[in-house]
Amino acid sequence: MLTLPNDGPATGRPLADALTQPGRESVVLAIANALPPLAARLAAGRLHGDPASIVGVNDSGDKQKALDLAAHHHMLAALRDTGVRQVLSEEAEDIAILAPDGAYDVAIDPIDGSGSIGIGAPLGMLFSVLPAAEDGFQRPGREIIAAGYASFGHSLDFGWSTGNGVQIATYDGEAGQFRLTHQNVTLKPQATTIAYNASNERHWSAGLQAWLRDLRAGADGPRQRNFNMRWLAAAVGELHRILLQGGAFLYPADHRPGYQDGRLRLVYECAPIAFLIEQAGGAASDGQVPILDRQPQGLHEFSPLIFGAKDEVETILAYLAGHKG
Repeated sequence: MLTLPNDGPATGRPLADALTQPGRESVVLAIANALPPLAARLAAGRLHGDPASIVGVNDSGDKQKALDLAAHHHMLAALRDTGVRQVLSEEAEDIAILAPDGAYDVAIDPIDGSGSIGIGAPLGMLFSVLPAAEDGFQRPGREIIAAGYASFGHSLDFGWSTGNGVQIATYDGEAGQFRLTHQNVTLKPQATTIAYNASNERHWSAGLQAWLRDLRAGADGPRQRNFNMRWLAAAVGELHRILLQGGAFLYPADHRPGYQDGRLRLVYECAPIAFLIEQAGGAASDGQVPILDRQPQGLHEFSPLIFGAKDEVETILAYLAGHKG
């Protein structure tokens, strides 16, 4: 095994020791335990077939890849005996009923950033847990009681919150278990790194374009400091980096047909991200209201998303408000 000068025995409390309460924690732990086989299949690439082969189309017309559907069915199997009543997944138009008398509803994006499947780029998973209710998933994110994500990169990382801050664990392959590596993650209010797709800027509103002009001017402009720009093309990758290093992300609405309401899914992408970001002291908005206050009108509806360092999100919102119309 390759070692570094400061390497030592694996540290960090096992994840199973941190998630010991029945109920929502059992659901979170079941999702975590289902991640290593998925990460292994991602790492195998095309050794056993093509995970990026097109096998269908999802509700919004996005092409589904083989690993999208495989991950969907893998996670349904993992949740089947955990007290989950039903699951809403990006990869299925209809809700999957697991246990009619279950206590929880789970919304999940089995593979986030799946456009990059097969090329070694960062990928992820997002989920949220809600108390079982008759209105299912068409309720505000304020009702979420747990949320989490997986980051599939050179390490397999799992971040989650059950409403008491954000914790992050890394998979220890030698021991076959996750170990806690970051506890009670807290975002700095000020951002120095911004994640956005620069190719879309010309389609953005006047307020966002003004914000970017001032941002790029750096220390010589009205912001009086310099910023870095990054774009991983995977919201979970940006979430993981922002939780660990700070910053802000935006995928706003723009003027292109089909993008007037953004392009990320409210229920199983934006809402869990917003829950985690708020738990870490940051903010998440659709440009007008906090994401967690949004009332979903459909299971798979889109939403703009701005999240990260609280001060920067508030600055973006101020630019938007100052350039209405």
